[in-house]
Amino acid sequence: MKQQTLKGSFTLQGKGLHTGLDIEITFLPAPENHGYKIQRIDLEGQPVIDAVAENVTATQRGTVLGKQNVSVSTIEHAMAALYALEIDNCLMQVNAPEFPILDGSARIYVENIERVGIEEQNAEKDYYIIRNKIEVTDEETGATIMALPDDHFSVSAMVLFDSPILNYQYASLEDTKCFAEEIASARTFVFVREIEQLLKNNLIKGGDLDNAIVIYDQKIEQQEFDRIADLTGAQRRDSDKLGFISNRPLVFKNEPARHKLLDVLGDMALIGRPIKGRIIATRPGHKINSQFTHLIRKEIKRQEIQAPLYDPNKAPVMDVNRIKELLPHRYPMLLVDKIIEMGKNHIVGIKNFTCNEPFFQGHFPQEPVVPGVLLIEAMAQTGGLLTLNSVDDPASYSTYFLKIDNVKFRQKVVPGDTVIFHVSYMTEMRRGCAYMKGYAFVGDKITTEVEFMAQIIKNK
Repeated sequence: MKQQTLKGSFTLQGKGLHTGLDIEITFLPAPENHGYKIQRIDLEGQPVIDAVAENVTATQRGTVLGKQNVSVSTIEHAMAALYALEIDNCLMQVNAPEFPILDGSARIYVENIERVGIEEQNAEKDYYIIRNKIEVTDEETGATIMALPDDHFSVSAMVLFDSPILNYQYASLEDTKCFAEEIASARTFVFVREIEQLLKNNLIKGGDLDNAIVIYDQKIEQQEFDRIADLTGAQRRDSDKLGFISNRPLVFKNEPARHKLLDVLGDMALIGRPIKGRIIATRPGHKINSQFTHLIRKEIKRQEIQAPLYDPNKAPVMDVNRIKELLPHRYPMLLVDKIIEMGKNHIVGIKNFTCNEPFFQGHFPQEPVVPGVLLIEAMAQTGGLLTLNSVDDPASYSTYFLKIDNVKFRQKVVPGDTVIFHVSYMTEMRRGCAYMKGYAFVGDKITTEVEFMAQIIKNK
C-alpha cells in the first residue's frame, strides 16, 4: 500500500462551533511522509502545528491542538474524513483558532475530498500493527478503549447515557471504504441540560439546529425552556414534547453512536500512522480517545519501527535455494535463510541461529553470542537481495559495502533466536549505489540497527 495525498486543493467556509467566528479553511496536497499539519495563516509567521497526539492540549467538547501558545480546536471531523479516506499527507491552512463546524458532521469534508480526488504517492504506508490487546480505562467516566489484533482496521463504538431518549446505542465500521455512506453524515449532539453551562464556559457560540442535534430528555418548565431557546437563538417549542430537536430529521436511528465513532476516528488520526487492528470504544469521548492515542504515540517514539510479522507457515518470497542463485556467499558466511516480504523499497529476511554455528566455538565458549559484525553482514546480504532484484541477470552482480554508519547494538542474539531483518532504502539508488537502513529484531525487540551504503558491481 502506498501513501496518498489530495490531487488538488479545496477551500471551505463556515462558522466555528465554539467561537462563532466566520472561518475559512483550505486543504492542500502534501509530499510523502509529511503527515497531517495545520497552519494558522491568520497569525504572524503563520505557525504550523503537527496534528499528533502529543500536541493535544484540551479535550472539552472537542479536540484542541496547541504548540507554543498557538492552538486550533474542533479538528476531529476533518481529521476523521482524511483518516477514513486513507489520506496520509495533507496541509490544512485555517484563518482562525478553530475549524468550521459546517453541518456538524464530516460529510462536506468527504464530498470535497472525493471531488478533488486522491493521488497515490511513491512512499509506502507505515502501518501501526496492533500485536497484543491494548486497553485504556477512565475510572471517573467508565469509558474504555480497547485495541485487538486484526488483519485490517475496524472500529465500533457503544454509548450509554442516563436518558430516556438516548440510552444505549451501538455503531460499527468494518471497512473504511463504507465511511462516506455509513458514518460521515452523523452530526454532533448536545443535551438541553448541558447548554447553559456550555454557554457560561464561553462555548457553542456558533451552535444551532443546522449543525447539531439537541436532545431534550428531561422535562423543564415552559418558561425555562423558552429562556434556553432564546439564549441559543432557536425557535421556542412545547416543553411537554421530549425527543430529538433539529432542523433536519435524524440521518440514522443511531446517529449519536455513529457520531461518537466518527470522533474516535478523528482522534485516532493523531497517532500519525494508519492502524491495523480492531478498536472497541465504550462510552468514548475526546478525553479517553486522547489517552489512547498518547499511549500508542509513546510506543511509536520508543521504537520507531515495529518488528515485521513472521508467519512460519507462509511460503517465503525467496527460499535458500533462490538466495544462493543471487548471492555468492556460502557456508559459513551465508547469513540469510529466507525472504518473507519484499516491496519496491524494503525487504524482510529471516535467519535462524542454532548452537551449531561455527563462530560460537570462540564467541564465546561458555556464553555463546552472535558477533555483532555478523548481524550487520546479514542485514547487508538481505539488502543486497533487494538491490539485485532491481537489475536484469542478478546472478552476474555482487554487492559490496562502501560505508557503515550509526550502528547500535541494543541486546545480544544467542543460539535458538530467530532474527528478522528489515532493510529499506533511505534514498533512491543512484549509479548502482544504495544507502540503506537495517534493523534486526528478535521477537518485538530491536537487537541491532545500522545505516550502510552498498554498491552493485558486475562480476568479472
